[in-house]
Amino acid sequence: MADPIETLRLRLVEQVRGVFNDASKGQKPTPPSDNALFERDTPIRMVHSDLVGMMTGGIRSLMLQMLHPHALQGVLDHSNFREDMHGRLQRTAKFIAVTSFGDRDDAMKAIERVNRIHAKVGGTLPDGTPYIANNPRTLAWVHVAEAQSFLAGYLRHVRPDMPSAEQDEYYRQFAVIARLLGADPVPETRSEADAIFRELRGDLRPSPQAREVAQLVLSQRPKGTPPALQKVIGAESVAMLPDWARSMLKLQKPVLSAIPARAATWGVGRTLRWAFKQN
Repeated sequence: MADPIETLRLRLVEQVRGVFNDASKGQKPTPPSDNALFERDTPIRMVHSDLVGMMTGGIRSLMLQMLHPHALQGVLDHSNFREDMHGRLQRTAKFIAVTSFGDRDDAMKAIERVNRIHAKVGGTLPDGTPYIANNPRTLAWVHVAEAQSFLAGYLRHVRPDMPSAEQDEYYRQFAVIARLLGADPVPETRSEADAIFRELRGDLRPSPQAREVAQLVLSQRPKGTPPALQKVIGAESVAMLPDWARSMLKLQKPVLSAIPARAATWGVGRTLRWAFKQN
């Protein structure tokens, strides 16, 4: 007789994988490799393997990235995000998975593919300023927003006592990918990340378009995701933003729902770690 608990666990795993992999296009989860860019049980693989931390951090990072006029204009001019925001998020999640856990050759192919795409992306801002996607400084903002956000999600929902040395190692590992993508400057410690984040903040600008993208991201309802779960994930992502970023995006910090959202995401994270048999 089948174990009902194991059946439930496998069903949950299948449902979650369906959110991140489009089976209709033949997409499958990225199997962890012993020939990856990074060794097993190292900080980058621990941080990037936690689903709740990555979901909240991923939404936070995308909202921060859209405050950069060049990154925003590239999305507006060269993607169909309004019609396929979930597809965009899926592709980003797939890239992170392949470069963090996949075979080294597959990771390098994924990086080369992104570089080829970026080389073709460019245009002008509404004020006539030219932009290109492979601008090292723009890529630096995209990277530091991601790295800070993913780590913030992990610290908030999984391991708030993560040692500083391991946090620095996370930045050193993630820097490998950032440099291969052409970003500069790239932080290798948490203090460097904080300094670069403060420096590049001066490049950011509020805009109706950035607010539109933020609202689209927060209103996403990927197939298979319970609406209540998506709501608390969104609330946590907004709560994790710096006050100035929420102000630029005209978002309100969750107040009455903050504690329930935090508790809910903690509970979801624990359940998912059980389902995927993570420690």
